[in-house]
Amino acid sequence: MTLAPQRSGPGAGTSAPEEPTVQPPATASRPDGPGAQPWAMAAAVAVAVAGAALGFNGVLRGWAWYSPVFTTVLAVAFSMATLRALRAPGWMVAAGGLASLTLALTFTFFRKYSIAGFIPSPETMNYLEKFLRRASETILAESTPVAPNAGIVMLICAVLGLLVILVDALAFPLGLPATSGLGILAILVVPAIVKPQSVGALGFIGAAVGYLMILGCSHWFAPAARTRADTARDPGQIRRGAVTAALALTLTLLLQTVTPGFDQGTFPQGSRLNPFGGATGLNPMISLGTSLRSPSGEGRITFATNAPAAPYLRSVTVDSFEGDSWAPDDRESTRRQGTGRIDAGLDSTVPGLRVVTAVNTGQFTSPYLPAPYAPESVSGLTGRWSWDPATLSIKGVDTNSRDQQYVVTSVTAKLTAGMLRDASLPASGIPEQFLRQPANVPEIVRTTAEAVTAGSTTPYTRAMAIQSYLRSAAFTYSLQSPVQGGYDGNGLSVLADFLTQKSGYCIHFASAMAVMARLQGIPSRIAVGYAPGRPTGATVSVAGQGPLQEYEVDSRDAHAWPELYFPGLGWVPFEPTPSRGIVPAYATEGTTPSGASTNERNDALTPGDGSSRAPVPTFAPVPLPGAGTATAADPRPAQALYGVGAVLLLALLVASPRLARARVRRRRLSLSARGNGAGGAAPAWAELRDLATDYGVAPAASETPRHFSRRLRVSGALGEPAVESFGKPSGADNPGQRAAASLTEDFEREQYGRPNRTIWAAGPGTAASGTAGPAGDTESADPAGSAAARIALVQASLRANATLGGRLRADWLPPSVLSGWRRSLPVPRQFLSRTAQRTRRGAAEAWVLIRNTVRRVRRG
Repeated sequence: MTLAPQRSGPGAGTSAPEEPTVQPPATASRPDGPGAQPWAMAAAVAVAVAGAALGFNGVLRGWAWYSPVFTTVLAVAFSMATLRALRAPGWMVAAGGLASLTLALTFTFFRKYSIAGFIPSPETMNYLEKFLRRASETILAESTPVAPNAGIVMLICAVLGLLVILVDALAFPLGLPATSGLGILAILVVPAIVKPQSVGALGFIGAAVGYLMILGCSHWFAPAARTRADTARDPGQIRRGAVTAALALTLTLLLQTVTPGFDQGTFPQGSRLNPFGGATGLNPMISLGTSLRSPSGEGRITFATNAPAAPYLRSVTVDSFEGDSWAPDDRESTRRQGTGRIDAGLDSTVPGLRVVTAVNTGQFTSPYLPAPYAPESVSGLTGRWSWDPATLSIKGVDTNSRDQQYVVTSVTAKLTAGMLRDASLPASGIPEQFLRQPANVPEIVRTTAEAVTAGSTTPYTRAMAIQSYLRSAAFTYSLQSPVQGGYDGNGLSVLADFLTQKSGYCIHFASAMAVMARLQGIPSRIAVGYAPGRPTGATVSVAGQGPLQEYEVDSRDAHAWPELYFPGLGWVPFEPTPSRGIVPAYATEGTTPSGASTNERNDALTPGDGSSRAPVPTFAPVPLPGAGTATAADPRPAQALYGVGAVLLLALLVASPRLARARVRRRRLSLSARGNGAGGAAPAWAELRDLATDYGVAPAASETPRHFSRRLRVSGALGEPAVESFGKPSGADNPGQRAAASLTEDFEREQYGRPNRTIWAAGPGTAASGTAGPAGDTESADPAGSAAARIALVQASLRANATLGGRLRADWLPPSVLSGWRRSLPVPRQFLSRTAQRTRRGAAEAWVLIRNTVRRVRRG
């Protein structure tokens, strides 16, 4: 049988072929002038830069900084769009962007020190230097999230404004919209390096949306000559772009599993990417939380000691508790040179134990030297070192701690609870900064200190009350809660959040005890260093000491603890952090049980030999004023929730073929209903074929629709076939068979038949009375009307005549879906191969374009 090709009209077969019409370029029909392109591109660039800047939340505390950032980005982007709309040359557009950035920064930050509020003056430059110095101090000495001071916000606004100019230049005049993503990536690098939770979802989504807008605007207004569509408004390009974007996003999420640095969690929320290694800034508190969250444990230090138990290694102290960022005071003017002899400041009447410790810092890099307290001498160092008489911290003058091997002789006071209890005289003979109470102390800190120490009469009992409160079950040790709650770091506002949330890590517990002790008149400071290490199993020979047991610590052992001053006894360390370090014997009386901990390394931090745990409590924690009794959270609801989630996930996995099959059926029947006789038969026919495949009657590749329909009807899958007469069925004697014949008739008529106004007007599946249809059945009119109703009849017949196993397979493991999934397995590999080829071609074309552009610029 010869099938007539599909025609576009009754006389299509005799009409002369038309000459192809060549359409003029899309830009030829557009009105003169740039039109909406500059404004659309400016909006896209602004969304990209401002969206990527959302990732700075967590680098800067809160959202107050975002208003000037957003205003600056909009001002620069749309000022350049205005100049471009006025047909200004490219160099003038870039210069206008720089000018608008200058005016915006002046108006926002230097309004009082400028001419007319927005024109820079010599006084503006003086304040600019101060702002830049403040920004530099913030970067070097503060931990994230930092308080958004004017200096750091001004610097961020300036950098983002310059990036707007760069991204706009790449996307518009240079015609490299894809390359503009480098400028957006430069913004995302900052939170990726600094924030413990990496870029964050907001920054990632904002940058992705803006980048796609840039690409979309570029292809909309300036389509590539090699595209197959006549214009960039072709909907096929939109579909291809959506598919490409989805595949690119999927590839991004998959590649993070093999990218170094993203070894925990999923981008953009996984572990942060830090190609520079551990932070070694001037403020050791800036990297404390990040070091503790490090999965690899960098900066390994080994040491051997003759002490009965592994000592704390102390690097530096913090004694100023003013404001929202605390840093060490190096007191450069009073530091003493050389470490051959150090005055430990221990009273001769106090019994002490002299300890020798040999330290190898390896790759650990810091300006401060880790050493046991209180050092009397350090030998074997390279370079020049100095020490602070007030804190005994040792700092390099022209060197640092990297690759240093040295021996520390220190003295440890043998203290008892009775000695501390008797040291009740007012503190004297120490610098005033250790007694100075901070200004603007949050009310919760002050009231908590008063409530916790109520009834305590001596400095020791007050200190023990504070330590016992912080180590109680009301508090939990967590490295993630401060990040999620936005109070990671140090400062008075952070301390207030910590006392409210009652969850944090060592810096929060040490800060709380030091500040509350100082509010109660006890001199205090915070020591930063390392908790006691773990034995390595090796020994180290030290001259005059013989072989000594070796210990190790790394960045995950970073720790902070408070030191309180007692007259006649000196500085005494305490341990308020639950599940960390070792509680000294003199501080174990009346200690309550430690709160829960989410730190998986807690057990390894306390050496097995010589360590002591707090005994059973003798009094309960003191509640805050007006607060109820804290109760531990019941883990059973969370476990049940996880179990339910796992069951739901498994159920979704099992039901995925069934869900996919149902979705395909709905889509096909919807398309068939919308077709209304013009293109509506093909989706219904495809559904009939898949239904037959699911119930074991799969069509052959070379089989015609009519032959497949006849085979389906006589196979018994739809019921017993009618008695054949002259080699073919005499009639379909059940609704399922009649529905299958009707669907076949519609499909053949639509694909191969001559358009007939009478037939099409009658609707799909109908024919003139008494006329034999293409399927060979007379009077094969539609038994139920719509394609959906006929498909339902076929499905009902198939189910009625199938076995139980056949029905279960068709419902839950439909072969039509599984075979499609098997065929799609090679698609990702083919896509990656084609993408790599296109990337190479695109890079080569971009290089040629950049080279030609540079040559034109040089020629003038």
